[in-house]
Formats: sequence, C-alpha cells, structure tokens
Amino acid sequence: MTDAELVHLTTYGDIATVTLDSPHNRNALSRQLVAELTDRFRSAADDADVRTVVLTHTGTTFCAGADLSEASTSSMNDTASSLLSLLRTIVELRLPVIARIDGNVRAGGIGLLGACDIVIAGPRSTFAITEARLGLAAAVISVTVLPRIDERSAARYFLTGASFDAAEAQRIGLVTLANDDPDSALATLTAELGTVSPQGLVESKRIANRSVREAIERYGEAMVELSARLFASEEAHEGMTAFLERRPPRWTA
Repeated sequence: MTDAELVHLTTYGDIATVTLDSPHNRNALSRQLVAELTDRFRSAADDADVRTVVLTHTGTTFCAGADLSEASTSSMNDTASSLLSLLRTIVELRLPVIARIDGNVRAGGIGLLGACDIVIAGPRSTFAITEARLGLAAAVISVTVLPRIDERSAARYFLTGASFDAAEAQRIGLVTLANDDPDSALATLTAELGTVSPQGLVESKRIANRSVREAIERYGEAMVELSARLFASEEAHEGMTAFLERRPPRWTA
C-alpha cells in the first residue's frame, strides 16, 4: 500500500469536489482508496457551507472496479463490507452527490454511479459490468445499480459483461445526462441545486433514494457474503489470474 493520497477533497464556495487519483491502477477500489473515499465524503458532509458534492476522476478511467492484485491474494470479506459501507455513505449523505465522469467505468465503479444522485457522462465514457467474465457476480454493487436501471438491460449487461456508451447508459437509467460538455452541464446543475433550501435538499434526496436505501438494507449483507464467497472460489481465482496475465480464462470458447 502506498502512503500517497489516492482521493482528494477540495472545496470552492458551496461545492466540495472529491477526486479519484490513483492512475497506477485505474482508480481501482483498493482498500486504501475505499477508506479514503468514505472519509472524504464524510468530511464534505461535515462542512456546513457545502451544498453539493461532486465526484470525479483524473485520467481516462473513472474506476476499474475491484483491485484484482489485492483480490487475488487475500480475503475479500472486509473489502466487500467496506464497499457496502461506502455505497451506504453516499446514498445517505445529507448532501446531493453528482458524479461527473468522462472515462471508462467498470464493475465496482458502476456501483459508485448507482449510489450517486445525479450522473453526468462525457463523450469518452464507456461502461461495463464485467464481474461475470471473471467468475464473479456484481453482488455488492447490485444494491445501488438494480434500483436505477430497467430489468431487461440489467439482465443483458450483468450476464454478458458487454460494454456500452454514455447514450445507452442514459437510456437504461444508469446515467442522468450524457453530454458532450460535461463541465457545462455540471455548472448548470450545481447552479440549480444552489437555489434549493438545505432542508428541501435533504428530504428530497431521501425520497428520491428510497428504493436504493431499501435495497441496501434488505440485500446488502447477503451480497457481501456472496461476494466474499465468489472471490474465494477456484473459478474466480482463474478468472482474476487470467485477467492479470492478459490471457483468456480456461472457460472461454
């Protein structure tokens, strides 16, 4: 684990920006990154002057999902539990969270988007729920993703791991707005949020996220257990090893 900070928190006016900055592993959800991300969201919420939190990234990848170098060598039970806690933190945060992305989003990164209230995707954005290709399943992130997207699209992308673009992500409900100028769209949305009362934001967010909060409470712990069991399986070990070795897994036709 590196001592370098992987997630930055900056505040300008009433907007706090949380930036993923771990380019060496494409902002993968390492233990350190998940812990720092949780801390940065809580710190932003503790600032009475902040009205909106923006989640963004450096580089061409927003988040590549689990850190497979960690997952292939140690138990994932604590990591899965920490990821669930992070998703719950975002969903239950008193402030609206806007994801501003313009890059690749894979696996666990999709779960982060599901937890956010609003998602703006730029033209370089691509998406894929790739767990099934590695002998895994999108278990923990399902609690924030399934309430957002339609059932037919969920079945297609959970089962195949196929990639899709920002326009498709908007069509199925994962993304709020696909825009060629994500920064302009972000400025418009933050200005709109600045006109709403603090109490109105808190209670409106709770109402809008009702189904996500219910999914976390109903299925979250079971999905943590499933995730840990799958990561410990021989088939997942083969899938992760094949990915890290840049070769097809043995089940590929």
